[in-house]
Amino acid sequence: MEEIVKIKSVGNVTHDVKQFIVEKPSGYEFKPGQATEVSINKEEWKDEKRPFTFTSLNESEDLEFTIKIYPDHDGVTEQLGKLQPGDELIVRDTWGAIEYKGPGYILAGGAGITPYIAILRDLDKKNEVKGNHLFFANKTDKDIILKNELDSIMGNDATYVITDQDDTAYTKAYLDEDFLKKNIKDFNKRFYVCGPPEMTEEISKTLKKLGANPDSVQLDDQ
Repeated sequence: MEEIVKIKSVGNVTHDVKQFIVEKPSGYEFKPGQATEVSINKEEWKDEKRPFTFTSLNESEDLEFTIKIYPDHDGVTEQLGKLQPGDELIVRDTWGAIEYKGPGYILAGGAGITPYIAILRDLDKKNEVKGNHLFFANKTDKDIILKNELDSIMGNDATYVITDQDDTAYTKAYLDEDFLKKNIKDFNKRFYVCGPPEMTEEISKTLKKLGANPDSVQLDDQ
């Protein structure tokens, strides 16, 4: 299916991340963590499909997407960054490999946090956040997406890891073997991993090496 939906509002989340609130088609349903292929409803862009995760909940009256904009790439996200309320997107069927299956560790890099925004909002609404810990890696402090909301949901169970900023207010590190050894208390728990492909691949190998059950590790690339 393809549905044309109008953008209702566009807001800035960080210096390079925007939040789009768009109309929700009648009868459209999805689960937290799922995504759809989106394109811009303009002649030269409508066949350029890109996967984006819903950051709203299914029961919300609108759809919300939280999207990192790459203005130096001549592509879809650069064009998305120019859109205004009243412009139109095309959304399609819902899909996705990320699904919450119980408490564990969430390891996200950059825009890889987006599938977990809806999942954590849903858990918060149900009062079922307890037992989860978030490790969220970014290059600099200003790159952290929705930090205030994540703090509100996770409290002390959120650890922000910064890779490229020496004077960070958070933890200067990489999500590598040394870090995981020091910070993961129970490798028998579930692991939810999403970020750049090289990051997810490396973390997957490391978790396996450290004794995590491969069946308990859920991977997705952003």
